[in-house]
Amino acid sequence: MKLLDFVVQKAIVPDLVVSSKDDAIKAMVSSLKDAGIFKADDEEGVVAAILKREELGSTGIGKGVAVPHTKHPSVDRLVATVAIAKNGVDFASLDGEDVYILFLLVSPPDRPGDHLRALETISKHLRNENFCNFLRQSKTAQDVYDLLEEADNDQLDQ
Repeated sequence: MKLLDFVVQKAIVPDLVVSSKDDAIKAMVSSLKDAGIFKADDEEGVVAAILKREELGSTGIGKGVAVPHTKHPSVDRLVATVAIAKNGVDFASLDGEDVYILFLLVSPPDRPGDHLRALETISKHLRNENFCNFLRQSKTAQDVYDLLEEADNDQLDQ
């Protein structure tokens, strides 16, 4: 599975400026709604589902990275967005550090295998320090998209 199989280019947020974890999640879900991924009526439900998942334990996995995610019936395919928070967000991360790179994933409830594969793909790339450094330096949504494409292609060379 490749990142560009599910990351929605029009929903990438290269300059996320928020003051809380909840605001970060709301902004990223809103970017997916604005990209036409689901109806405005579903936005609140998706945010609530992600926040409920966060109650089980923060998806701030450490090293400045968070991967908030949920399954929700408003989507018929796996979708994700990426946000870069230059100033960092307190995400109650496992290591106590602020988060700068966020991947938000939403998948249909009846596709748990896809959900897990997408999380695995995201995690694999986020373990690459160069990938994370370049992401944090991205200035535009196109920069982020190009980097995701490059990461996908490097995967083919391995």
